[in-house]
Amino acid sequence: MSDQVTLSDSDAGIITRVEELGYELKISQVMTTNVVTLSPDMHMIDALDLIQKNRISGAPVVQNGEVIGIISTEDLIRSLRDGRIDRKVTDYMTRGLITAKANEKVVEALKTFAKKNVGRLPILDENNKLVGMLTKGDITNGLLTALQRDYQAEELIRYRASHLFEDIESDRTSLILRYRIIKDDFLHGGAASNHIKKALQRLGASRQIARRCGIAVYEAEMNLIIHTTNGGFLRVEIEPHKITMEAYDDGPGIEDVEKALTPGFSTATEQVRNKGFGAGMGLVNIRGCVDEMSIKSSKESGTNLYMTMYLDKTSS
Repeated sequence: MSDQVTLSDSDAGIITRVEELGYELKISQVMTTNVVTLSPDMHMIDALDLIQKNRISGAPVVQNGEVIGIISTEDLIRSLRDGRIDRKVTDYMTRGLITAKANEKVVEALKTFAKKNVGRLPILDENNKLVGMLTKGDITNGLLTALQRDYQAEELIRYRASHLFEDIESDRTSLILRYRIIKDDFLHGGAASNHIKKALQRLGASRQIARRCGIAVYEAEMNLIIHTTNGGFLRVEIEPHKITMEAYDDGPGIEDVEKALTPGFSTATEQVRNKGFGAGMGLVNIRGCVDEMSIKSSKESGTNLYMTMYLDKTSS
């Protein structure tokens, strides 16, 4: 699976189930939990033996349950080259680590891998204690397992209410879904978008429509969590011919909408960035997934993000 998560207009029409799973699975579902760790008083020769024995490419250095550094194969090679294999791991370990949280979505880890160019991520719980390690290989294995589970579930259950609207006579028939999104609620980030995607699948939407909507609404949901003053709302209206999605809040508004649409531009705080969010690709990914997108924003009234998808443009 590619680390690149920016969606072009052409890519948006062929979103795969693998890409979609990145927005569904949590890191805790794919990470390695049986972590080999090093203690600060260990020597590099001992670290080398431990890493070779377990056939891994690196290990975190842990003190009182907290990660204080990481030793990689490159660090071991450097100590051998220096003729200092007898030195403690604290002399060679990498400090200032890039980490991720176990309850974050896999897609956020992929963004971090792509942006920071690291080979592994220590995974922490809400108390910043080490609970796992994550590599790109872990993500690949986790996605393959999820795909197999998907296949088995689809063989057992195929429930789709694809004729829901057919026998209803009215000038306009629609189903409206509405969700309150709480500011800084990273624990539940992605829950609303997952519910919306599942609802679309139950209503008989094609896989591509459900996937594109799911990704667009996820990015809008995270924007409400990260960038608003008091959170906001997601509203989705499903009609036989189109799906209209709206994300709205009461502040603080977007100062420069055009700049906000620039890939990589973000006003997220350092604290949010440290959590692995705020990469500046949210609106870019949304625009790549939907047929129409518009933004109305001001400091006085907040931001309204409108997204529309036409159902006759994507086949099952």
